[in-house]
Amino acid sequence: MALLLFRLLIIVLVVYIFYKGVRYLTDPKRKLDEAFEKGEYYFYDDVKNVRKNFFISYKGAIFEGEKYLGTTENAFEVVSIFVWVHDTMKLQGLTKDDFYYLENEIKMSYPLANINWKNPIEQLMKDQMNSN
Repeated sequence: MALLLFRLLIIVLVVYIFYKGVRYLTDPKRKLDEAFEKGEYYFYDDVKNVRKNFFISYKGAIFEGEKYLGTTENAFEVVSIFVWVHDTMKLQGLTKDDFYYLENEIKMSYPLANINWKNPIEQLMKDQMNSN
């Protein structure tokens, strides 16, 4: 009886470890951290939850976006997004084309949203528009 209980405990432990391993490998937050370390692009968002901010890893910088719900002609949608960078020192080397790329990526998930950048990105985008 004790041997059978011990075997059952081992099987349950193996299944639990396998489950935790799969959860770890598929965790989007881990993928965001990994993309940040490698300087790659990754968009981490819960599209169904407007209250949760989204995060973007791009060229070694982490951007955070705050979503605001509003009304459109037919429904309630995300109509405004404010985006800022966590560490302004990581912006070195990024161009306006990089920010246009990020805007396009955000628009794929939120096509009706107006995207606003917080300083210093906002100033760069204004300067670029004024010089054209």
